[in-house]
Amino acid sequence: MAKGWESKSVESQMESAGEKAPKPQEQRSEEQKQIQREVQSLELSRKYILHQMESATNERYKQSLQQALHELDQKLAKLDGHQK
Repeated sequence: MAKGWESKSVESQMESAGEKAPKPQEQRSEEQKQIQREVQSLELSRKYILHQMESATNERYKQSLQQALHELDQKLAKLDGHQK
């Protein structure tokens, strides 16, 4: 009988703790989640381009990578304005 009482107590404590602390993921809208995923994708692409620039030897390829990096930075800046 004591065991049943303990499990009920633990269960009620867990429920009350869940009510007090809102989950941050639930608070974000679907649009915010989509923007966050896009930002993460762009940042990953940016890291890849930077890595490619370090090892590139062809000057025209480097210029192409520089242009791609500039475009990614513009997209990231635009999305950063939407997040705030």
